Amino acid sequence: MTLFYSAKNSKNSLKIKKNEIHLWQVNPDKITQPELLNKYKNLLSDDETKKQQRYKFSHDRHDALITRAFVRDLLSYYAEVAPNDWRFDKGEKDKPEIINPPLPLRFNLSHTKGLIICAVTLEDDIGCDVENTTRSNDVLSIANRFFSPSETKELFSLPNDQQRHRFFDYWTLKESYIKAWGLGLAIPLKDFSFTIIDKLVEKSTPFTIKKAISLSFAQHRVDNADRWRNWLLYPNDNAEHRIAIALKAKENNQKIPYQLRYFSSTPLVGYQEFF
Repeated sequence: MTLFYSAKNSKNSLKIKKNEIHLWQVNPDKITQPELLNKYKNLLSDDETKKQQRYKFSHDRHDALITRAFVRDLLSYYAEVAPNDWRFDKGEKDKPEIINPPLPLRFNLSHTKGLIICAVTLEDDIGCDVENTTRSNDVLSIANRFFSPSETKELFSLPNDQQRHRFFDYWTLKESYIKAWGLGLAIPLKDFSFTIIDKLVEKSTPFTIKKAISLSFAQHRVDNADRWRNWLLYPNDNAEHRIAIALKAKENNQKIPYQLRYFSSTPLVGYQEFF
């Protein structure tokens, strides 16, 4: 594990290769210092501040503030742009994009109770999702309504104590796929299916990672499984969260192997790189 501080200089700057995915995380519950939170407020644009203040509950306003400061801070490790100088807009698929980026960075955010993540790549469309698996939902009825027939069959064939675990595997993978497209639920979740090989895993700090994941499509959905790379990540020290990443490789990138690098951040303080 390597620790870097947040001063933006050449020593602490990051380079990202075309075959790399950088996955960042921050725990908003651990950031409560008033002085630091005031610094975050000064980073936000007027529009971001208005949106952040619209949340009814204080914990939601807190998480929204951390989220915006988090993405601004981490992007500044890749380019000589101050965190408060980044400008964003919604792209043609209603997905947040950087206005006039100094390099072709692509990113996607996701948040849940106790964790915010951001996946960063060069050029390729990227989607990520994080879920808190302890939330009180009738996951089986959700699966029965939204999952594909093959996923539902596999899910309900498992022992009862494994079904909730598998539900969040599928749910995060599906969310990351539609977020990579930037189309949300305009893509019906039944129109694509994931198959997960549980025995093929990679254990490292701080995750257990599943890479043996295949994707298929309903006959009427036009897509190409060869362009997709998918990962499932299980935090080794926190059984509450499940993370999925979906990358849509451009045609000239479809033959290259991708590598994950993982960073834990406290915005404007520093980050740790784990692998």
